[in-house]
Formats: sequence, structure tokens, C-alpha cells
Amino acid sequence: MKKDITRLFCLVDDFLKALEKERKKKQIEDGKRSRKPTRIPGLTESEIATIVLMFQESPCRNFKYFYKTYLQQYKPEFPKMPSYERFVALMPRILYFLTLLFCCTLRKRSKIAYIDSTSLNVCHPKRIYRNKVFKGLAKRGKTTKGWFFGFKLHIIIDDKGNLMNAKLTKGNADDRSVVPQMTANMKGFLFADKGYISKDLFLRLMSRGLKIITGVKCTMKNILMSFEEKILLRKRSLVETVFDYLKNKFMLEHSRHRSFINMLVHIISTLTAYQLKSTKPSISVRCSILSNP
Repeated sequence: MKKDITRLFCLVDDFLKALEKERKKKQIEDGKRSRKPTRIPGLTESEIATIVLMFQESPCRNFKYFYKTYLQQYKPEFPKMPSYERFVALMPRILYFLTLLFCCTLRKRSKIAYIDSTSLNVCHPKRIYRNKVFKGLAKRGKTTKGWFFGFKLHIIIDDKGNLMNAKLTKGNADDRSVVPQMTANMKGFLFADKGYISKDLFLRLMSRGLKIITGVKCTMKNILMSFEEKILLRKRSLVETVFDYLKNKFMLEHSRHRSFINMLVHIISTLTAYQLKSTKPSISVRCSILSNP
């Protein structure tokens, strides 16, 4: 079924024009004559980004099928669509633009936040030694479901399901190592699972006004956790719901990537499309810790 993409295209195009205008303001002129590109694509960067974001909302599970079949009903909107192979070659051009667009959609402030990570497999474990696309980039890691070969996506969300920050690391990265950088300007309460237990990390975050709250092990004493914090910690399944939504609805994870740059385009476009959704998984929070300064 054909959908109206006018709003999506206008949002992307207006952002790109504002970005280009700001870039020209801060550009330093060197007096040299600018060299014009010899080969100009039929699609603009706004159109390329719109098509990539459209794939996330489409019922297709494969981008090649989406481009060659589903997108053909949008021929009047994109009359100069190139071949599938040419479009894939053009996708790296919008990586920088999509990254800035995603950063602008991030929720900056919230007193309650949840953090977690998920694995992104790039190939089946039996094909690890034959994988050439991600050789030297992807690493073996381990989750509660077992070993995998690929990357880890770390996200922080608020109680409304909005992304506050995201980071991609190698599969063998420690979940706790990215927390200080991802929470640089955050204050309030950060809820996580037992994999984030660390005394040094707790004291480091607490010193700048961010209290990380995790589940306790059987050998630990519950000293600093109030009843309301326990209730909010039980709502940590919200971040798992977001991961499930990203992987099953938006196809965040698949093993068909043939380029590391295009994999980044796919991941960032997936997160951006999620941020642009009007409805997201959320929880209802009514407690006194929100009213405390």
C-alpha cells in the first residue's frame, strides 16, 4: 500500500538545507576555484535519505526487494531512480548527514533513564573465519544467549522510550566501559542490569549527580536502594522492549552487509526512523523522586 511520504521528505530536506546553510557560513574561503563533480547522481541527498528511511517503515524485510519491488510504486516521486547497484554505491554519501539528523532527534534531558546493550551478529558462527567484510573490525562477544561475532549496540532511553544516546562498539567490549562517556551530561537515576555492577563506576557517576541502580547479587547488601527505586528497576524491561522493536520491526540486525559504511548507514537510519515515530514503548512514572531537586 502506497503511503504519503511528503512529511518525511520535507523534514529531511529542510534539515539538509539548514545544515548546508550553516556549513557555508562557517566555511573558510581559500580563494581557489571549487571543482565541480563530474558525475552528478539523479537523486539528491535528501531523496537518498528519504528512501533509506522509507525502508524502515515498509513491510519489506530485505532492502533489495524493497528497492526493486516496493519502491517502484513511488516512481512519480523519484523519477530519476538509478539501478539498485548504483543506489547502494550512493548510500555512503548520506552517512554524515544521517548521523547529524539522528543526534538532533536525541532526547537530551530526563531524570529517569535505562541503559542496556544488545548484540549485532554480522555472520553465522560457522562462517567467522571466512568473513572478509568485517575482518579486523568485528569481534567475538558473549551474551546471556551465548557467543556471537559482531558488534554491540549500547543505548540509553528515558521512561517514554525515547533514545537519549547510542554507541556502537566491538562485540568484546565491556558494557561498563562506555557508561561514563554516554552519560557525560546526565543527572538523576540510571537503571541497569547486573552486568553494570562496579563500585568504581558507581562512585564516579555519583560524584557528578548520576546514581546508577542495578540489581543486587546474593552476596550484596541492599543499602542505598529505596522502595521507589526498586519499583523503577523492575521497569527495566522497557529497554528490552525497545531492542525487540528495533530488531523485529526495523530489521536492525542481519547478516547481508557487504560494506562496513553501509552497515553504519543502516544502523543509524534504523535508530533515526525509530526516533521519528510518534508512538513508542513507554512506562507510567509517578513517584516522589521526580520532584526531588
